[in-house]
Amino acid sequence: MTFYHFARSVVKGLLSPLYRIEVKGLENFPESGGVLLCTNHISNLDPPVVGITCPRPVSFMAKEELFRVPVLKSILPNVKAFPVKRGMSDRGALRTGLALLKEGEVLGLFPEGTRSKTGEIGKGLAGAGFFALRSDAKIIPCAIIGPYKLFGKLRVVYGKPIDFTELKKEKISVEAATEIIMNEIKKLTETH
Repeated sequence: MTFYHFARSVVKGLLSPLYRIEVKGLENFPESGGVLLCTNHISNLDPPVVGITCPRPVSFMAKEELFRVPVLKSILPNVKAFPVKRGMSDRGALRTGLALLKEGEVLGLFPEGTRSKTGEIGKGLAGAGFFALRSDAKIIPCAIIGPYKLFGKLRVVYGKPIDFTELKKEKISVEAATEIIMNEIKKLTETH
């Protein structure tokens, strides 16, 4: 058992009694190949909740500051997270993300870049569109529908893959690609 799977089972054991997590749409998740998993962001608990509900291990981009926190800096790399500098184009993080997708891994992103204080879907940053257009990964939208209320129901909905084949031919911008992804996430929150 890898550290990732060990950590996943520990986190699942901790969160399951606190929240009634309902998962929908797992049949939409590709069993193999690169996957760009794009999720809304409403709580600090979002990464572990996605980690325990996703059928495959997820590598999350996490803000660089977290890798300076004493306990987290040794745990995060072991649960497949890697740092990204916020507020600028971090070429190293972009290269790492593309390499993971090319290797057939799952790259998890919160395109909004920060948590939504209201729970509403915000504007996504260009990174999601960059990965969608520059890789052959399947793009899976995911919605976490809260609120995170102790012993309350929490839903995680995995949507159908977004097909970017034609849009790549049209050479759309990364901003337009991100907007398409965000709209799909928003639709999931409205229909579930």
